[in-house]
Amino acid sequence: MSVDVLLGLQWGDEGKGKIVDFLASHYDFIARYQGGPNAGHTIYLKGEKFVLHTIPSGIFHHEIGNIIGNGVVINPITLLSEIRNLEAAGINVKSKLYIAKKASLILPTHIELDKASEQKRGDAKIGSTLRGISPAYMDRTGRNALKIGEIFSSNFIEKYNSLRDKHLEMISSMGYTADLSSEKAWIESLELLKNYSFIDCEQYVNQQLQQGKKILAEGAQGAMLDIDYGTYPFVTSSNTITGGVCAGLGVAPQKIKDVYGITKAYCTRVGSGPFPTELHDEIGEKLRKEGGEFGATTGRPRRCGWIDFVALRYACMLNGVTKLCITKIDVLNNFEEIGYCNKYKIGSEISHNMPSYLTDDISTPIQFAKGWNTDITVGSGYDHLNENVKNYVQLIEEKLGVKANLVSVGPGRDELFEIN
Repeated sequence: MSVDVLLGLQWGDEGKGKIVDFLASHYDFIARYQGGPNAGHTIYLKGEKFVLHTIPSGIFHHEIGNIIGNGVVINPITLLSEIRNLEAAGINVKSKLYIAKKASLILPTHIELDKASEQKRGDAKIGSTLRGISPAYMDRTGRNALKIGEIFSSNFIEKYNSLRDKHLEMISSMGYTADLSSEKAWIESLELLKNYSFIDCEQYVNQQLQQGKKILAEGAQGAMLDIDYGTYPFVTSSNTITGGVCAGLGVAPQKIKDVYGITKAYCTRVGSGPFPTELHDEIGEKLRKEGGEFGATTGRPRRCGWIDFVALRYACMLNGVTKLCITKIDVLNNFEEIGYCNKYKIGSEISHNMPSYLTDDISTPIQFAKGWNTDITVGSGYDHLNENVKNYVQLIEEKLGVKANLVSVGPGRDELFEIN
């Protein structure tokens, strides 16, 4: 069988967790292939809110395996806390969670390095979630990382102490004082995680495919935060695009089939970095309020703006999107007009394509579609929706050249409609 991919097309927070949860019943495994606890995938079940940071979003389904892949970086404290919260809610995590032995560990000193680096940057800070993600990936590419499978080796603590001490020297050189109060809990968490299932991810995933099993690869963050193709340097530290699946899970490119691309009906961003369609007025504040736009991981208010078709076309191209999913369209219920950007003005030139770098001289001429100014969560199925909602969906399809497959009109499973 093949691997399908589900990922965000913007700067994260597109509602990926809900879509994975909705589609999960069609798959045998859900697999995270990159990122770490900087992710925050929110799922509502029977009125209860769950936020997943490391565990794949298929964990709420019976008989579906959930794989934390090689490309993920793991903070054992965060992972264990997540497991305990799910188990307290009656979810049998142990029977369906598989952890790749080659996934890298986030050390307490990685988090302190993250804080020290952001402090040193001052006003030029990246806007890190301060979860130690970047330092952990830097250790991976620098061939210093500790892999979680090493916790079973007899000299693990010796290796840990060596890397920790190296980090402490770096932190001290930046004039920052490290807080290692979490170190004891970090080591204890690893001991408890030994009771869960660890796998050779690349071998396991390919064996399942050979046996005819279906796998959905779940991305974290969004395409515009990709380390190579996002709005660098204001990006995450991993490959968030479809290409990251091959390295993150250990599968060949020809194994990838459908790519679900998720976009909000408008646009948001957390932290620093360029955001061409950002609204700094009362409309932007209204979007934030109507959409409850606060980070699931950090709690920070999200920057809000109109949908950006230039950036979305770029993301669809990079990822080979075959199925489009539009979320939070209900947030636009109370707008008479809905803005969208279909081109950039760069100096005196007009461009419909994403430039290599987003600079201050880029402006975004805004066009408007007619709003519906009514509650669209009443009723069921796509056909019942207001004609102006359908017109807006068609506009998105037209500008991106991809057919919409799913439209979300609320946070619940039953508020996600398939389009025939």
